[in-house]
Amino acid sequence: MKRYDRLKDIQRLDPDRDFLEIYRITATYEFPWDITRALELALYRTYAVPSIGRLLSETAELTSRSQKRYDDTALLLDAVVEHGFDSVPGRTAIRRINQMHRSYDISNDDMRYVLCTFVVTPKRWLDTYGWRRLSGHEKAACAAYYRTLGAHMGIQDLPHTYEDFERTLDAYEKEHFGWDEGAREVSDATLALMASWYPRPLARVVRGASLALLDDSLLRAFRYERPGPVARGLTRGALRLRARAVRLLPPRATPHYARENPEIKGYRGGYELSGLGTYPTPGTGGCPVRHLSRPETPAE
Repeated sequence: MKRYDRLKDIQRLDPDRDFLEIYRITATYEFPWDITRALELALYRTYAVPSIGRLLSETAELTSRSQKRYDDTALLLDAVVEHGFDSVPGRTAIRRINQMHRSYDISNDDMRYVLCTFVVTPKRWLDTYGWRRLSGHEKAACAAYYRTLGAHMGIQDLPHTYEDFERTLDAYEKEHFGWDEGAREVSDATLALMASWYPRPLARVVRGASLALLDDSLLRAFRYERPGPVARGLTRGALRLRARAVRLLPPRATPHYARENPEIKGYRGGYELSGLGTYPTPGTGGCPVRHLSRPETPAE
């Protein structure tokens, strides 16, 4: 198989009908590392909306149990990609996501905005740092995939096309990005988590590189000092060099799912999808969740 053969396969599919297959190829064969980084940045963007960042601070999930929250989010979203919306694992993952969200007073507008970040941020990341840009088929399939996920989550007034998602995101950020002390705490905890994945002497370098990837609207919202041109140039230049190197590699022979990522550290002995996440009581910050290694049981 040659480097662009899977893109040719994608072009032969219908993005309205085959959106899951297209998105799965894109996320697990073509760009698994980039999609992971882009979705991390997508979730991070949401903290800059004070109503979202403040709630995440109040629950303490991302400040006290950062690694667990990261693992659970990645594994739940990954289960739908791997198994599909109508599978037992997919339905179980969506049920868990909905149970957690319904325990808090989250507006439909905030939920829709978070969904928009999952569509728009990966496309923008790949346009800048990917070994190729997303095709029109992939953009349409990504929009259809997350529109379907949003419908399963009960989100109203969903955007339809990629361009609709992009316009919704840009307008929401322009209106709502702003400072919140709790959101800054969540941001600092997330940056510390990312730095913890590397040897301790590299922690400051990783934090600096992470800040160098943030656009000015995010830096202003969190009141971070703007990284200098050298830091930004080195960080972004390194990612572009990586893209050139990846372009020369043979295509992946097997899919790579998020559950295989080295950043997932909390479930070495296995896990049940139904046991991931938190089980909060409305009005509380939630409680710790058991770690299980038994095989997944069918959802009722």
